[in-house]
Amino acid sequence: MIFLMIAAALWVRLLWLQVLQPDHWVLIARRQHVQVLELPPLRGSILDRNRKPLALSLRLTSVFADPRHIKEAGSLARRLSPLLGKPETKLRAELSRKKRGFVWLARKIPNQTAAQIRSMRLPGVHLVMETQRFYPHGYLAAQVIGFSGMDSQGLEGLEMTCDRILKGEPGWRWLARDARRRNVGAWEMATVPPRDGLEVVLTLDSTIQYIAERALEEGYKKSRAKAACIVVSDPATGEILALANRPSYDPNRFAKVTPDQRRNRAVTDTFEPGSVFKVVTAAVALGTGIVKPEDTFNCENGSYAVAGRILHDHQPHGVLTFREVISQSSNIGVAKAAMKVGANPLYQGIRAFGFGEPTGVDLPGEVGGTLRPPSQWSKPTITTIPMGHEVAVNALQLTQMISVVANGGFLVRPWIIREIRDPSSGALVKSFKPKRVRRVVTPETAAELQRILAMVVQTGTGKLAHVDGFQAAGKTGTAQKLEANGTYSHSKFTASFIGFIPAERPRLSIVVVLDEPKFPYYGGVVAAPIFKRTAADTLAYLGTQNET
Repeated sequence: MIFLMIAAALWVRLLWLQVLQPDHWVLIARRQHVQVLELPPLRGSILDRNRKPLALSLRLTSVFADPRHIKEAGSLARRLSPLLGKPETKLRAELSRKKRGFVWLARKIPNQTAAQIRSMRLPGVHLVMETQRFYPHGYLAAQVIGFSGMDSQGLEGLEMTCDRILKGEPGWRWLARDARRRNVGAWEMATVPPRDGLEVVLTLDSTIQYIAERALEEGYKKSRAKAACIVVSDPATGEILALANRPSYDPNRFAKVTPDQRRNRAVTDTFEPGSVFKVVTAAVALGTGIVKPEDTFNCENGSYAVAGRILHDHQPHGVLTFREVISQSSNIGVAKAAMKVGANPLYQGIRAFGFGEPTGVDLPGEVGGTLRPPSQWSKPTITTIPMGHEVAVNALQLTQMISVVANGGFLVRPWIIREIRDPSSGALVKSFKPKRVRRVVTPETAAELQRILAMVVQTGTGKLAHVDGFQAAGKTGTAQKLEANGTYSHSKFTASFIGFIPAERPRLSIVVVLDEPKFPYYGGVVAAPIFKRTAADTLAYLGTQNET
């Protein structure tokens, strides 16, 4: 009877295990004998227009441990500490966590260190391949490219916005193990290979980027500015050839970077542009036909009472033609021209240049700026907006605006991603083309503006932007910054220069903006020389023929 009872109990137990709960026990056995390894994909590279790498990925080894299979945690920690550069006490604590089956000991170690650990054959210690993001040019275009984190996830810049394109898809490998958790090669299972990320090719030219950054760095330090940015583009296509900011950082050391250094000021920061905005006012005034280039304006010897306030010029002028009003940057002359045009035509003309809305560039964080409709204007607004106050813009909007004048009157959307390619085959996955949004001014108006802006550099406020052998065209700007109490500061300024070169057949549009430069803080003094050096060196690099 005892034997029959034992036999019956065994049969019931076998029935329970093999018929009623087979999946549960099979799963436990599989967890013990089958190891699943994730095979990380190689993150796609970011390349400049000449396919020079700006960001690429390297394969490195990481070390992890299974504390459940480690008997002498202290001894093992002592051997690993000098190799991994971690305190012995910290390693001992991690290796002693018996309830956990996985702990990282070190991520992405040098290949030589990995080879030493592999040769030691330490029980419970394993090596796995991971990828490390590397930026070969350091700070170059740092805010544009951004960076990715330890787990190859894009966190800033194009690394973030193009993350799905760049990261690829992981693969998987199944391995059978024996009772001692050793891999059994004869029982190796199927492998799903990873799909590496795609390459992103930019419109940036790394040489032009270096030229622009060098010139910006020099001017930024010389002016002791709080911050600065520069944009270089092709006015005909809208391609961004260079975009740089100061202060900057090295994305290879992103953990120590402050938010102020990471910010791409050319798209995220808005400011009152000051006198560079007179280009828009001039375009609207000439485009409507209400003002002619030869029309004269009494600039009141530098002081003019209008709409309950006093307008001042930086130096007194008498009667000037409209061409001279722009070239000499007369606030009074521009205000009088704007009043002739009227609020609604002026507002519609400014909107046509793209102000008040984002440009649509393929960079993260762009803001659209501020442009209030005439229904919200006060009495003085008709005189302040024409000279760049009561309106907020970013540097890329100014680049788009000056390119309208340079390319004959078309608003062309700025863009920075040129192609997406498959690195394994080199096949083109997707390409991007220039996009003309609309015609803003007639070719005749654009040609007249080109001549006027050439006068600014020849005889006006932008003489320091002159490039030997070429005729440059542009406009200076110096704007008082608005304080928190709503008044304009007498010690904080935004200095800028916007222009294009050569004046007759432009190849480059360049915008330079400095935030709070120290005296002398005028755009024609601190920003124009940055334009000059960038333009001269870039034209030499491009092999543009000297005009003289």
